Amino acid sequence: MSDAPRSAVALLTRAIVRHRRQLPLSYGLLTSWQICESLVPVLIGVIIDRSVVDGDLAEFGFWCATLCLLFVALSYSYRWGAGIGFRAMQEETHLLRVETASHVLHPRGARTGLLPGETLSLATSDAEIVGSVVYHVGYTFAALLSVLFAAVMLLRIDLTIALVVLVGVPLVVIATQAVTPLIARRTDRQQEAIARATGLATDFVQGLRPLKGTGGEDAAVDRYREASHTAYEASIRTAWSWGYLLGLSSGLSGLFLAIVAMITGVAAVEGRIGIGEFIAIVGLTQFLAEPIRAIGEVGAQGASAYASSRRIVTFLHSPRLRDEGGLDVSGEPQLRLTSVAAGPLRDLTLQMHPGEMLVVAVDDPAASDALVSLLRGERTVEAGTARLGDIDLHDLTVESLRTHVLVSEHRVDLFEGSLRSNIDPDERLGPDAWTAVLGASAANDVIALHPDGLDQPMRAGGSTLSGGQRQRVALARGLAATAPLLVLQEPTTAVDAVTEHRIARGLRALRHDGSSTTATLVISSSPVMLDQADRVVLVVDGRVVADGTHRELLADATYREAVLR
Repeated sequence: MSDAPRSAVALLTRAIVRHRRQLPLSYGLLTSWQICESLVPVLIGVIIDRSVVDGDLAEFGFWCATLCLLFVALSYSYRWGAGIGFRAMQEETHLLRVETASHVLHPRGARTGLLPGETLSLATSDAEIVGSVVYHVGYTFAALLSVLFAAVMLLRIDLTIALVVLVGVPLVVIATQAVTPLIARRTDRQQEAIARATGLATDFVQGLRPLKGTGGEDAAVDRYREASHTAYEASIRTAWSWGYLLGLSSGLSGLFLAIVAMITGVAAVEGRIGIGEFIAIVGLTQFLAEPIRAIGEVGAQGASAYASSRRIVTFLHSPRLRDEGGLDVSGEPQLRLTSVAAGPLRDLTLQMHPGEMLVVAVDDPAASDALVSLLRGERTVEAGTARLGDIDLHDLTVESLRTHVLVSEHRVDLFEGSLRSNIDPDERLGPDAWTAVLGASAANDVIALHPDGLDQPMRAGGSTLSGGQRQRVALARGLAATAPLLVLQEPTTAVDAVTEHRIARGLRALRHDGSSTTATLVISSSPVMLDQADRVVLVVDGRVVADGTHRELLADATYREAVLR
């Protein structure tokens, strides 16, 4: 289980705490910037009262120089404070992206119902929203202190005006929070809708060739159009909510500042404050508009960050695909399934022999997937035993299971890079091994079609290749690994008959040449593959109903009906 924070609040708190070295300096500089901003109108008032009114040029020059120094401090405080805060925000966003990717890429995987595009949305937009908390907290902290500083300045000028500010600012902030729950709900729905639309778009782009082959483009477009329209409406509603907040904040702030300006004007007319103090108060009042708006929005920003952090926490604590075993197995252990019940599998008994090429014909695709998931160690046995040697598959460490068993499922996953890196990512194959692997998988045809050969670039998902070409590349990758037990699920469904014959013969020649002890389990009902097998097992309704060679079993009517249709 992930050691990530277990609540949204804990995740947001961690975002601040793990940048505790940089953030105090950033927040201090931002506070300095805001206080310097508030001092500008005060200093202008001082210049008027102490030099302009009296016509003292020396005094005027001194205070003008002071104003210039204030602007220098203001400028560099913002420049450095914002820069440090922005860097911390980007670092936090990066760490969340890495954490999300690490959860997905963990050796034991992650059991989540999210589409790949939805996971991508978590690692991008949600991570950015959570990361922005680091930045917004600094601005909010600086805004609060600048408002307090402005109130102190006003206290020195006029008690009544200061009290109006000290009471009015909290009232404005509290009033603007009325919209915050609405923004929180709508932002949550917006992020979910965008993630869903992104997930569908990613899947459709990756599966564009199959969609075109089956004429499913219209159905896919309709599904995406519906998801995109839902995301569009959710975004519009969220924008309206932010508009309500901005309008309410601006309206209340404007009304509040107008009241302060009116009170200040009356005080100036009555002679309780001088012209310079009047200008200082009006300037401070105008300055307060921005901090008040920033403080008013903090609730909505926090609500958005909370919604995103809650989704990230839920994802990071999604269960693993398999438990962590603690045992290792050595030598060349045999695979033995005894009376296994797991999902659609019922009382399945199966045993592999050293050096054997076993083809399992399964009548139900769900049972095929269950068998693959079981051999990967991801599905728990409900009854019976599934063992490698004398050790249950679930008791093996991930490393030990992967050392002895390599499962290449029907779905082909290819990655950004080159064809060479997809087949041999560890760069272990020599020239002779490359020749053997490419020949056995018939992937040499794919190499020959591109001028760059093995170095031809690959896009994520292998979108530049046809379905049959992707299958051959995936088979080549499986053969290159030289695992003691190789499990192949429907490896030739997308290739033509001639290529299928080549692959079946090549697979047998490479892994079962008479001297080899490597075993191969192929899940397939292809007569060509069945004919190359040392032994064939027919699984119907989740249990073995026939066991023998392909030619022996052809006398069985049930077998013929299952594999010759």
